[in-house]
Amino acid sequence: MEHIINLDGLQSLVSEKARVAILDDDGQDKAPFVTKTIDKVEICPDMTHLRIYFDRLNFFAVPLTCNMARNKNEWSAFDANTGLQYVIRRESDQND
Repeated sequence: MEHIINLDGLQSLVSEKARVAILDDDGQDKAPFVTKTIDKVEICPDMTHLRIYFDRLNFFAVPLTCNMARNKNEWSAFDANTGLQYVIRRESDQND
């Protein structure tokens, strides 16, 4: 796992349909996986979070200090401070 979010690792998901969710530290859903199209990714103005946009206004923010993991079909970031895991899966990878 990397210790800081790599913005380049997410660029390949832009304009792709993906399933996204936020899980707690036990791997349980805080909200169900939903299908979204990633519109863009960028660092927030105060340089503390990565914003993952689903349209011009809606995004979730992932702290830049999260541990990140990436493979062909999934990107995830774990925030040890909150115990939350942010998961983005390519739409074609339907295995939970």
